[in-house]
This record gives sequence, structure tokens and C-alpha cells, in this order.
Amino acid sequence: MAGTDEDAVAAADDALYVLTAALLTPAKFPSVLGDDYPEACAALGLAPLADGYGLVLGQDGAGARWTVVIDDVSLVAVAIASWDCGMEHELSPDERTVVAALPGWPLAVAVAAPGVPAPHDPAPEIADGPALSPPDTTVWGPAQRRMGADEIALQWTLWRGQIDDTEFAPRTEAGGPAEGVEGADGDGGSDGGDRADANDGSDPSDGSDGSDGPDGEAGTGSANSTPQGDSEIRRVLAEARTYVDTPPPLGRVRSSFAGGDARTLRADGPGWSLVARTDDIAFLLLDERPGEVLTVGRGPELPGLLEALDKMAVRPF
Repeated sequence: MAGTDEDAVAAADDALYVLTAALLTPAKFPSVLGDDYPEACAALGLAPLADGYGLVLGQDGAGARWTVVIDDVSLVAVAIASWDCGMEHELSPDERTVVAALPGWPLAVAVAAPGVPAPHDPAPEIADGPALSPPDTTVWGPAQRRMGADEIALQWTLWRGQIDDTEFAPRTEAGGPAEGVEGADGDGGSDGGDRADANDGSDPSDGSDGSDGPDGEAGTGSANSTPQGDSEIRRVLAEARTYVDTPPPLGRVRSSFAGGDARTLRADGPGWSLVARTDDIAFLLLDERPGEVLTVGRGPELPGLLEALDKMAVRPF
């Protein structure tokens, strides 16, 4: 495993200036790194341990970037929770908890430690392996698609506010709304392809959600469904249903608190990401539909699918 030799660990532990941290667990991991927990771990050369890891990103005294992996998940979780509340909290991992010191950063970090040289990769003789770098999000692809889904989950109310439920009515063959039908079904219906432009997104570690929000350039919603979009929605939801009978890799489906009895679901698959509330609708992002967000109406089928996914999803402790 890159970065696990004594020299690298010592270099990273020597006056490491902590800039940010992230959890790498089955229920919560930087989705920019992969569709599921094992894939995210593999991106860092780590074994997917059941309890997960804490990732501490910082610079050493020479300004070099290091990612220190520790097995004290609670320590990192408390620090992140404190920072999210605007509280100061010193994160100083015990060297006995250090699993690896990896050169570079796997996530984008927009800040730097004061009083040290600008962030740069460690020298090869110290790094003992190639330095980590964030996935390329300058073009639409899996990393940006997952980050877009993260953004929707984070700002659900704003994105949900763009959708007019009356626009979910299935369409007739002539293209007009069908009479006497309430909403699109969970198979994607005849209309379920309402779309909005997805933002480019950015990694949560840099303190920015990367979105202009629904009122900005990246959030102009539109009710613009197409037959192609309908078929894509049906295909994705069919793939999501297979997860209920055949559990996917750990972390492929995750559930988190959403208020009241509702849960927020995040699910990913080959080329797609889903965000939903168990008491509401769902949004889909696809690799083949750059920058678009497809909307799935509540209908009679979607609630059952979301309930089934929530029962088998990984949840935070």
C-alpha cells in the first residue's frame, strides 16, 4: 500500500497542519471517489474495513500535501460535526491510530496552511509512490455526476421547489396530458423526464457545495420530458429494483435522516445516481445526459421501491 512505510508516516506526522477531514465508511464516504464504499477505498489503496476510516488532509512543515488515514472514525466524526456547527475543534490523531500516510490529496481543498510553502506533492523519495489527486471534474462524467447528486441531497428543498407536481401527468400519444390520470408512475411513467440543469459540483472538503442553486445559472429548471428520457428512467429504476433482491456492493445505497419519518436515499449504479426522499419524488442523473437532472414523479410504484431500498440501505451509526 502506497505511503505506509515508516519514512512516509513520519514525514506526514511531523508538524502536520490539518486543513480538513472526511469520513470513509460504508454509510458516508466521498462519493466523488466511487459509486460504493469498496470502490472509494480502492481509489486510495485501502482495504474496505467494516468500521471504515477517517481521512485527515493537511500539509507538513514543508508545505507538502498528505492524507493521513486513521482507524479512529469517531475522532474524525466529532471534529467534522464541530466544524459544521461553526465550532473550533483541534484534530490531532494519535500516531497509534494511523493506518497510512498517503502523499497528495484525493479531494479538492481550497485552503492552505499559513506560514508554510504553497501546497505541493511530496518529493518522490519521501512519498514512496504516486501522489493522490482529486478526480477530474472539469468534464461531465461519473465523478461530477455523483457530486451533482450530493448537491441535490444537500439542498433538497431548493431543488424540490423547482418542480410543479401538475407537470407529472402522463402524456397521450399526441403529446398532451392524459385525462383522469394522477401523476407519473414509479416506472418513469409517460412523463418522468422533467429536467433541470445540473451544476458542475465541487467536493465537500473545500467548503463549497459548488452550486449556484435553483435560482442561479446551474439551477434553471424546466418541464421538458422526452421519450428517450422516459426509457432511461425505466431502465435505471429497474436496475435499482435488482438491489432489493441482490444486494449491491456496500454503500451503493445509503439512507440518512431527512426530517420527521422521512429518509433521504442516495443510490448509485453503472452510469447513474439517484436522490430521493422516501415520502416524496426522486431525481436521477445519468452519465449519458450531461448536466441534466431527470425527475421521477411519486405515482403508485415509486413509494414501494423507495421503501424497499431504504430497508436494505446502509445507515450512519
